[in-house]
Amino acid sequence: MVSDETGALLPLLAAFEAVASTGHVTQGADLLGVPQSSVSRRLRALEHTLGVALFAPAGRRVVLTAQGRDLMARIRGPLHALDGAIGAVTRDADGRTGLVRFGFPLTLGPVSVPRLLASFHDSAPGIRLTLRQAHGAELVRGLHEGELDVAVVIPPPVDLPTVPLGRQALRLYVARGHRLAHRKRVALGELAEETFIANPPSYNLRKLLQSWCTEAGFTPRVAYEITEFDTLLALVAHDLGIAVLPDPEVPRSDVTGIALTGGDYSRGIALARTPTPLTPAAQRLHDYLATRARY
Repeated sequence: MVSDETGALLPLLAAFEAVASTGHVTQGADLLGVPQSSVSRRLRALEHTLGVALFAPAGRRVVLTAQGRDLMARIRGPLHALDGAIGAVTRDADGRTGLVRFGFPLTLGPVSVPRLLASFHDSAPGIRLTLRQAHGAELVRGLHEGELDVAVVIPPPVDLPTVPLGRQALRLYVARGHRLAHRKRVALGELAEETFIANPPSYNLRKLLQSWCTEAGFTPRVAYEITEFDTLLALVAHDLGIAVLPDPEVPRSDVTGIALTGGDYSRGIALARTPTPLTPAAQRLHDYLATRARY
């Protein structure tokens, strides 16, 4: 049973989360659909009740204090879970309508994901989707924090419910005029003197590259770091370096893909979901992808 104190705090916490998420009192009020003055009063009441300052001014924005960041980290999950439960009961009870927040990796999207979502739309035209394309760690964080309901994730997370979808093979990519461009296969150890183009160190693909090269007896010399895969391939095409990547979903004529030998150069792909209960609409998308998405 919810106590009177908790019940009284709920609208105050909702105002707090809205302003913390947007960084503006006005935008937070717009998000909640209430007057700005009401949001300001709720924030003052919450700070008075807790006895700490939650926000500090920063130009035209407001930023969280240390106490504000701690509160945000503690309430985000429960508030999203409550919002999801209310939404499931009041809007999405039959699974035919509703909003699903879906994420997918940066290395997928131009072909396979739109095709799957178009097929899903044919079977569930009333369900709306909010899409986020990001690298694996960001998608996992979004699932944990309730920002996403379902996501295709590479590699599969170990701390979330998942359904295996397959494996993504990785190959060596070089410019068409590179000395290795005529080869069908290359051992990773042959690349010790090459210059690499790669993702930043926090990306799974970069970690795999570092690990595999270490096993092959060398440390890769990375000259360019970039998050965007199309631009990465464009740099490879200009012969600024080589890269170990999955095959692009849209083929390119300015680079050459070469099989890597001597190990299992691939990574798992999984369908992951938030640990909180899914709404019927999110469950419908999850089940659809679990049975049809294969890589």
